[in-house]
Amino acid sequence: MSLNATPSSNRVHLSFFGCRNAGKSSLVNQVTGQKLSVVSDVPGTTTDPVSKAMEILPLGPVLIIDTPGYDDEGTLGALRVEKTLQVLRHTDVAVLVVDGQTGPREADRALLELFRQREIPYLAVWNKCDLVPAPEGYFAASALEGTNIHLLRETLARLALPAESDRGLVRDLISAGDRVLLITPIDQSAPKGRMILPQQQVLRDILDVDAIAVVARETQIAAALQGLCAPPKLAVTDSQVFSLANREVPPEIPLTSFSILMARSKGILKDAVEGARALDALSPGDKVLISEGCTHHRQCEDIGTVKLPKWLRAHAGCDLEFHFTSGGEFPEDLTPFRLIIHCGGCMLNEREMRYRRRLAREQGVPMTNYGIAIAHMRGILARSIAMLPEVRAAECP
Repeated sequence: MSLNATPSSNRVHLSFFGCRNAGKSSLVNQVTGQKLSVVSDVPGTTTDPVSKAMEILPLGPVLIIDTPGYDDEGTLGALRVEKTLQVLRHTDVAVLVVDGQTGPREADRALLELFRQREIPYLAVWNKCDLVPAPEGYFAASALEGTNIHLLRETLARLALPAESDRGLVRDLISAGDRVLLITPIDQSAPKGRMILPQQQVLRDILDVDAIAVVARETQIAAALQGLCAPPKLAVTDSQVFSLANREVPPEIPLTSFSILMARSKGILKDAVEGARALDALSPGDKVLISEGCTHHRQCEDIGTVKLPKWLRAHAGCDLEFHFTSGGEFPEDLTPFRLIIHCGGCMLNEREMRYRRRLAREQGVPMTNYGIAIAHMRGILARSIAMLPEVRAAECP
């Protein structure tokens, strides 16, 4: 996979914050080496977050994000500030750009406090150091003169290295030469001519450890197993055919799903397994939030808006009220909901998923994900997590 093809969820997110006209956009343009953001003397020129995928050595693939001024005013200004706060949710490393001619303002201090509260590594950059020397504690730079831009890239790379997660999906569960069976249905929701992202990522993880992937549709499970000289070390299935895979894959072969592996990769597996308990306590009229991290076109048999609600009603034995969000949308107030069921989060980075989990935990709302919910409703959750070191089958609800 080329660096340009690396999904944004697998990139370290470096976000630039600050007041209007502090020079954020000019600095972003210097760091990226492109005219990514429109630059103007008019305050509030950046009205929406702007992002650029690139590589910064020695870190590798990153996503550079320019944000609106945090001191924006008025009705539209408040909306722009809200967009900036949304970016903060998935920021791995924050860059506070301070206008050297004005010095730190109240909005700058408020941003620093947010970085500390959310434990986000940050760098405070004193822009326009060509006009006013940077005081102690600030990184000196000038977007206008290009001062210290190369050093800024290197500094951000070093600061971001601890934020880069290398947990992987299955690489620690298998060894070189192991066979792994991937069960991948091709239906209306499958993108034409390619596999969905979690399948691609698991496949790459297998190849990275020199293991062998055997890919089959759900109608070919028996044939795929018969064609192997020895049982596979692991079988991974699309959650929608969990029941079929459970019947077809012998019990001595560990079986899990792409969605469950994504929960593991994003660091929310244990909470998601515990959250599945709420599936057995749903009552008539309970509100359930079903949230997806992507914004794909929904098909007639869409899993999030059609299949899951149908399965949940059947499991609960009553009618429920469903609410749906997608992409960057996720309610700050989760208290109206009895349960949150999230997708695997392949389009969201780990920090964003941890933010959503923390928000749910703080408000006392159980949160699980598609694969874990489906496995629980099918009575096979214990089997689907038995091989994962983060949880034990005894913890299965």
